[in-house]
Amino acid sequence: MTIDPSNLTESVMESLNRIPDISLSDIPNIDLYMDQLTTFMDEQLSHTTRYPGEDKVLTKMMINNYAKNDLLPPPIRKKYSRDHMILLIFIYYYKNILSINDIQRLIEPLKERFHISDTEKLTLSDIYTEICELEKSQMESTKEDIRQKIARSEKTFADAPEEYRERMQMFSLISMLSYDVYIKKLLIEKIIDGFEEPQGKKTQGKQEGKRKRRQMNKQERD
Repeated sequence: MTIDPSNLTESVMESLNRIPDISLSDIPNIDLYMDQLTTFMDEQLSHTTRYPGEDKVLTKMMINNYAKNDLLPPPIRKKYSRDHMILLIFIYYYKNILSINDIQRLIEPLKERFHISDTEKLTLSDIYTEICELEKSQMESTKEDIRQKIARSEKTFADAPEEYRERMQMFSLISMLSYDVYIKKLLIEKIIDGFEEPQGKKTQGKQEGKRKRRQMNKQERD
């Protein structure tokens, strides 16, 4: 999703339109082996990577580590269900901004709905569908916010030398977008910090979270 500075607003909007929208109907309702699972995730999410075709969305090692670190229930007879895939999609998006420890606390209620019968209320499929609808409803307001930031950035550094002006205006835009992410990330962390720790996990402490985070980051880099 490379951005063209010479046609910034249109280029950004086109990039946002290319962000994949994975509806529940896109997620297989049959169990998949590991290779099938990683192929599905790559097909659906490769366009969200910085270097599509080179960067992997999820690897076998990542998925095994998620199960080992209690983010993902283990496979059943080496197969992964639709519920596994839903959790992995959530984890994929969250891991770009949240620590492993925060993701564990955030998705704890989701794991409790794992393999709940369709005849019962609030299955993982129900949760996923509602969250997708919320995200869709936010897209237009997100686009408008970005349009306003672009327009504002184009008015900055008007007196800068011409050869530097465009680059400094891009710097203004990136700074505004980064500050937005920074503030929202702080807010998310504060909300998660307010969650009550599940019984039996209260003694783990911050050091355990830091250890897991370092381990997961190292394993994903490897």
